[in-house]
Amino acid sequence: MRLTINFILKKARQKANGDIPVYVRFTMNGKRVELSTGIFVHPDKWDDSGQQVKGKTDNSRIINNRLDKIQMEILDIYNQLKSTEGDFNVIAIKNKLLKIDESKGVLKVFDYYLDSILAKLNKGYSMETYKHYKSSRKRLADFIKFQFKKSDYSLDNINYKFLDAFDIYLKKEFKVHQNTAWNYHKHLRRVLNLAVSMDYLQKNPYSKFKVGLEETHREFLTSEELSKIEEKDIQIERLSAVRNVFVFACYTGLSYSDISKLNDSHLRIGTDQKEWIIIDRTKTNNRCRIPVLPKAKVVLNKYDDYPKNQFRGLLLPVLTNQKMNSYLKELGDICGIKKNCLSASVKLRYLFKFGNG
Repeated sequence: MRLTINFILKKARQKANGDIPVYVRFTMNGKRVELSTGIFVHPDKWDDSGQQVKGKTDNSRIINNRLDKIQMEILDIYNQLKSTEGDFNVIAIKNKLLKIDESKGVLKVFDYYLDSILAKLNKGYSMETYKHYKSSRKRLADFIKFQFKKSDYSLDNINYKFLDAFDIYLKKEFKVHQNTAWNYHKHLRRVLNLAVSMDYLQKNPYSKFKVGLEETHREFLTSEELSKIEEKDIQIERLSAVRNVFVFACYTGLSYSDISKLNDSHLRIGTDQKEWIIIDRTKTNNRCRIPVLPKAKVVLNKYDDYPKNQFRGLLLPVLTNQKMNSYLKELGDICGIKKNCLSASVKLRYLFKFGNG
């Protein structure tokens, strides 16, 4: 990736007084750019082999200094791009030289995507989805700052090598599991699809870069283990509340995002004269009808007069997903359950294996 710089006279644009404009031509990988320097010289005073104006007059020194500065500026830009961008071309050098920013930054498009999610909350997107994408945006920004020392990165320069470096960064710096990395890539892939749709990018580089999912083996709680959690005497209010919410999830099959928005309007009396939960699921927006089993009702009764619930209009004292997961691990420790299946966000089939499964 060698760069050559030459100064040439554009004789076709000779002025009436005989002066000819000096152009700078820089070539790399077989492609070249020619730009006007704004300098005019008489052809008799131009040294083509030396690439400068002949003579030692003040005017000659001034023009030659200007030419030297142009050459140095192009070389500085080339070296800067070589150390930060990886793959680039002469157009990138030209744009930087002329201070033209034709390309969009990937983080700017990511921010647009986040704003779009916010605008569609509860209409296809949940707050949890927004938080997950925001987390992916932060990881990507950290990577760009770490790898390129930049606050954003041009979409034009995102390629296989960029995605591979991002994948390595996630696994090396944050020790993430393959499937966690897959989620980060999934979010970035969708953002780049948006960039293609907005005509900021011709093709999504993920068409060549593939990220696989590893098969996981979920552990289940047995009925005995669930009983141990239910019956455990817990004096710490935060752990007691998390335990109750978890037990409620086991007997309803509702996800964290659904339980976190559960309110009086979701409780109905059915034709069988029994209480039911009727709710539109957050992720699918499908209407779901769930019978309120006796043990789920016990949990609801515990928080009938809970001040925080009444203030927020909710049925249960649900904390953030991160805190729920952290406290559930603590709950597992005090109950002597070491299985990796206590999670606030997984569904019923991952929490409790009923009967024959």
